[in-house]
Amino acid sequence: MHIVDVTMFHAPASGGVRTYLEAKHRVLATRPDLRTSLLVPGGERGSLGGVHTLPATRIPLGQGYRFPLRRRPWRDALMTMAPDLIEAGDPYVTAWAAAEAGQALGVPTVGFFHSDLPRLMGDRFGTGVRQRLQRYVGDLYGHFDSVLAPCTAMAERLADWGVEPIRVQPLGVDLEAFHPGHRDPAVRERLGLGDHQRLLIFAGRHSPEKHIDVLVDVMRQLGADYHLLLMGPGMPTRVPSNVSVIPRYCPPDEIATALASADAMLHAGNRETFGLVAQEAMASGLPVVAAKAGALKEYVPLGAGILCRPRDAADMARSTRELFLNDPKAMGRHARRHVERHFDWQRVIDDLLGHYRQLRHGGERHVISKNG
Repeated sequence: MHIVDVTMFHAPASGGVRTYLEAKHRVLATRPDLRTSLLVPGGERGSLGGVHTLPATRIPLGQGYRFPLRRRPWRDALMTMAPDLIEAGDPYVTAWAAAEAGQALGVPTVGFFHSDLPRLMGDRFGTGVRQRLQRYVGDLYGHFDSVLAPCTAMAERLADWGVEPIRVQPLGVDLEAFHPGHRDPAVRERLGLGDHQRLLIFAGRHSPEKHIDVLVDVMRQLGADYHLLLMGPGMPTRVPSNVSVIPRYCPPDEIATALASADAMLHAGNRETFGLVAQEAMASGLPVVAAKAGALKEYVPLGAGILCRPRDAADMARSTRELFLNDPKAMGRHARRHVERHFDWQRVIDDLLGHYRQLRHGGERHVISKNG
């Protein structure tokens, strides 16, 4: 079976979608009966090691992302690759190309709805934009044989927009790359922290839905006994004295070391569809203090952290203090065990492959079916 992924969410500094695709192709590469290919935007047409690129326009201030403008070259390229199954990883031009190519070839197509486009754009541009995008998403994903959503809340929203069939498909975590054993005392030393200070951390891009401003306000309330490390491009640099910032793209090994060296993660995002960095923190042995919203309320289990009211700095500060009045190390161990049981990439991709095989052989599909 030849599986082809296509997406515009693939750039040098991109996050969860690229992590998912690289993990999927790495796991499936060990299967002798499978072949995987990836079609993504680039500066020019090219092909290397199963990764194929087509020219696309670079998005200004878009952290290296490129946006395809014409559907036909992508559809034609997909058809030339002769896949047995196509998965589209964004809701734009490449998704339409995937649906058209699959129909022309007579092969199953899968649409993975990684981010809640209507809600993200609606937050910025109003209710009218949100409603138009909901209709657009309902139309687009109605063309796929199966739609994947990374959490139950997102699957239910897609169902409300008339999309079916839907499968809840969580992402996974590299349990070796993100591990408590990567703890490095030098991280605290570089930050000038004393033994009594609690090191908190958040890593990711600075976008409105991450609510970095809430984290900064939390630190103003927590005071000098707590220190927050913010890692990621675009992070604010005018921050309280108990906040340190690395305002650039940080490679996974740097993030993994920082996570393992911290005491807890703070995550104020209220639009997460999976919350990959929270799972990476838990794999690193950290408890998580997070907004009770989106995928975080689904994927941060009882005993592995504390959920607080969204966009409420006072409640997050209170929750952080409460966490350290308990046993944060025991909570971190529980968090690690939870991720080991549920989010190991091998298990996640094995379940997904089973779904692919069902699609190819015309197996029964269920709306909002959760993977095993």
